[in-house]
Parts: sequence; C-alpha cells; structure tokens
Amino acid sequence: MALRRCWRFAGVAPRLLWNSRVLPGAPVPLWRSTMSSFVNTHPGCKKTELQSRRFSSEPASTDVSYEQLKQLLAGRKAVVIDVREPWERREYGFIPGSINVPLGQVNTALQLSPDEFKEKYGGEMPHQTDNIVFSCLAGVRSKNALDTATSLGYKDAQHYPGGWQDWVKNEQHN
Repeated sequence: MALRRCWRFAGVAPRLLWNSRVLPGAPVPLWRSTMSSFVNTHPGCKKTELQSRRFSSEPASTDVSYEQLKQLLAGRKAVVIDVREPWERREYGFIPGSINVPLGQVNTALQLSPDEFKEKYGGEMPHQTDNIVFSCLAGVRSKNALDTATSLGYKDAQHYPGGWQDWVKNEQHN
C-alpha cells in the first residue's frame, strides 16, 4: 500500500513540474533539460521502464544469452540443466555438458541427496549457492524450472530463454 502511494506521488510530482509553463525566451531550468535528455536518449529504455525498474523487487535479469552461456560453460561457472524429455535430447541434440532432468522431476531432483542425484542424473548436484542455468527447447519449460528452483531456495538460478533452438542457430553461424 505504501509503495502504491509512493508510486502515485512519483508519477504526479514530475508531471506537475514537467507540465509547468515556461515563458517564451526564459531559460529552461537545468533539471528539465537534463531529465529530458536522459529519458529520451537512454539506450533501449522507455520512460516507463526507467520508472518501474526503480521500484522492482525482482533480480535484474534471470535470462542468459547464448554468449553468456558459452562463457559460463567455458569457465565451468554454471551447472546447465536441460529440462526436456530424454527422447528430445536423443532426437534433436543437447548443449554439451548439460545434465538432463525432465521438468516433471526438477522439484524432486533438487531435493535429493548429492549421491542420489548423481546416480539418477549422471552429474553433480548443484548446491543452493551454485549458478544454475535451465534450458529446454524454446524457453518455456526452463522458465518453469527456474521458478521451481527459486521456490526451493536456489539463489543464483537463471534460464536460457532461446533454448536448444537458439543454441543450434548460433552454433551453426560460428
């Protein structure tokens, strides 16, 4: 409720100042020209995005790009979990180094003991402080897996929204 009131004030005060009239020939106040140039020239952002980011409680980004994923894999700085079904991996392929944990098993798998996880899925179980990147075919299932991991207390979980389709496309170009 307090945030909503704050948001209303944050939206009203600048508009009151922004819409005030400046007489012809009078100098434009410095704050007005600075704000205008920042909002209008900030790369890739709209005025509403800038305002909403200030009040967002979500992490900056949970999405990983192809380039970021390549760097994480090269530096062995992340556990990549492919949440597709095993037949999909066999038929279409997979990201090298990824562990296959089908989406329907993610909740249970992330609560197993490390030995049970390794025996069942063939890879090291990520700790709650490890960087985990979930992947699937096109980013829908990986987002669901990300939400599950976050609810289980995994702090540094992300997903690769492009999934296998984006990976193949980028690998063919390189």
